[in-house]
Amino acid sequence: MKKLSLLFVVVATTLFGFKGIQSTTWMVDKAHSKLGFEITHLMVSDVEGSFKNFDAKITASKEDFTDAVVELSADVASVNTDNEKRDQHLVSEDFFDAAKYPKLTFKSTSVKKVSGNKYKVAGNLTFHGVTKPVTLDATLRGVITNPQSKKTIAGFKVSGTIKRADFNFGAKYPNAMLSDEVVLNANTEFVKQ
Repeated sequence: MKKLSLLFVVVATTLFGFKGIQSTTWMVDKAHSKLGFEITHLMVSDVEGSFKNFDAKITASKEDFTDAVVELSADVASVNTDNEKRDQHLVSEDFFDAAKYPKLTFKSTSVKKVSGNKYKVAGNLTFHGVTKPVTLDATLRGVITNPQSKKTIAGFKVSGTIKRADFNFGAKYPNAMLSDEVVLNANTEFVKQ
């Protein structure tokens, strides 16, 4: 009888008392975030650009974000390099081919703390019809309560390098014209939901 009572307590606790690990969602604050890139032109100057329309979220149950899943998408037609003619060329078939491949996406597969507030974020980047694994460097700049909104926010600075050739991006332009390496960078604020 004691064994049956003990079994009942264990089952009841498991079914009704255990709340499990709750995950938290963090949504990007687009007003305080930038998703950008940099590429070298003619091997002598860098051109910077960004995407005006993007969304991102982080889902994590651990406060240090080591179990986080990061998801991001950007409308490639929203590319902005502060030069309208160049931006129109970038959305054409020569580069992003926005009509055929309207989105750039990233989804993390792992987040590893390297030391202190430094992380390696591995995941799959998809754009121009190609998906490739990439690893990004991330710095957690802090988690604070916004004094105005009273909401909890987290700030991240992220960077990494990809190769144009891996994504068949701007393939007809040689490396002497546009570097094969493209630096990705993001400064982001996420709001805890």
